[in-house]
Amino acid sequence: MAGSQSHGGKMNGIFRRRHLPHWDVEGHPVFITACLEGSISAAGVTQIREFREQLEERPKPTHLTDDEWEYQKHKLLFAQVDQLLDGRSPVTHLSDERQAEIVQNAFLHFANERYKLLAFVVMPSHHHWLFVPDEAWAINAVDRSRDSEGRGRTPREIISHSIQSYTATMCNRVRGASGAYWQTETFDHWVRDDSEMLRIIEYIEQNPVKANLVNSPEEWRWSSARLRVETGVARGQALGVE
Repeated sequence: MAGSQSHGGKMNGIFRRRHLPHWDVEGHPVFITACLEGSISAAGVTQIREFREQLEERPKPTHLTDDEWEYQKHKLLFAQVDQLLDGRSPVTHLSDERQAEIVQNAFLHFANERYKLLAFVVMPSHHHWLFVPDEAWAINAVDRSRDSEGRGRTPREIISHSIQSYTATMCNRVRGASGAYWQTETFDHWVRDDSEMLRIIEYIEQNPVKANLVNSPEEWRWSSARLRVETGVARGQALGVE
C-alpha cells in the first residue's frame, strides 16, 4: 500500500506497507536498521507483527492529528525492534572483520554522491545507518526506476536495496555460502528535525558500548564515531571519503 501523507500542511511523504510500514519524507534523514537473516527469531518476528497489529487497533489520542499518530506508531514499532536487537542474536556473521568491512565500505562508497552519510555502525548481527538522499541524484534515480505505469521506487528504497544486494553478494562470497544474507525487510524511520537527528546519531554510535563490546564509541572499528575522531567531522555533518 502506498499513499501521500501531509503534516500540518508542511510535509509530504510516501507511506508504504509490506509486512512492516515504511515512510519516506523528502529532504529528511532516514534511519535504517537491517538485520541478518535469522538474527531475529521467528518468535521475535511474530512479536513485531503482533505489536504492529495492536498499534493499529489502538484509538488515536485526542491531542494528536492523524499524521502525528501514524508517526508515533511508527516510532513505537521501531522501539520494539530495538528491544529485540538488544538481546543475544543466534546469527553474528558481521563479527567477521572481512564482512564488517564490506558493509562499512559500501556505506562510504556513495557518500556525498547519492546521499549525505550522517552516521552508521556495523554490529555483529545488524547495522544501523542514517543518511539524507541527495535531491538531484534522487530525481534522476526515481525517474529511471519507474515502471510502465509510472510507479517508481523511493530514494530510500533504491539506496537501501543497492547496499543490501551488494553486501549480501560480497559477504556470502567471503563466507563461501549462498542464499539469504539479510532479512527481507529493513526497519526504517524518517527524522523530523535536527534535535531528533542528533539523538539518533548518539544512539547509533553508542550501540557497541550499550552491547558491552567496547568502553567508548570511537573504539569500535566499524562506526562513524571512529571516523569522526580520525577526520574531525562533527556530529550532524556529512561523512565521506575524500
